[in-house]
Amino acid sequence: MFVMSLHERIKQKLDEKNLKAADLARATKRSAVSAKKWLDGVSVPTAENLKTIAKFLGVTDDWLLYGGKEQQTIDNNVSNKPARLAPVLSWVQAGTFTNVQAVDMSQVDEWLPLPDECINCFYLKVQGISNQPDFLEGDYILVDPDVYYSDMQSGDMIVVRKFEDATFKKLVIETDGSRYMQALNPNFQPNIIPLDEHCHFVGQVVDCMRYTYRAKRRSRPHHS
Repeated sequence: MFVMSLHERIKQKLDEKNLKAADLARATKRSAVSAKKWLDGVSVPTAENLKTIAKFLGVTDDWLLYGGKEQQTIDNNVSNKPARLAPVLSWVQAGTFTNVQAVDMSQVDEWLPLPDECINCFYLKVQGISNQPDFLEGDYILVDPDVYYSDMQSGDMIVVRKFEDATFKKLVIETDGSRYMQALNPNFQPNIIPLDEHCHFVGQVVDCMRYTYRAKRRSRPHHS
């Protein structure tokens, strides 16, 4: 999965140019901690920082994101579609969610690629076993907050907040019109969550990203 190798491509270019994390931090005007997180694969640069990094390293932001045949910095006369990234929100942030614009993005440590059709989408990192085996702990679900609750159909996965707690489950709509949420894991209890006046619809789960393997890269300086 291309996201897993983004930090490796950045580090590869730094190594080729004999540059360090401190140089990356200075080029992006970010802290050394942020630069180290990018290089360790702990977090992903924002779209703005990604373009700065690409220009600094002499490549395109598309190459940093997707790899493939290496491209040098694109000529100004050639159109280049900028990479779009979405924030990974915490479940605490989801519990108080009203809209993406109200989220304090300075509190967001991780960003992931955003599909073109999503404008205000955001990611949540799955916790627990309530929706296994379809959704595993550590998966990233993409949530679209711009859809209407009235348009949801039975079987859709939705995110709902109640007071300051947020959860995602399958929406079930009975023939009489009654609605409730149900965990996909039949062994999880409580398996059914009633939808009452205290429940507020956050958005629909429209995609899921899963890392099959992700580890902190271990490296040592190369000696000539």
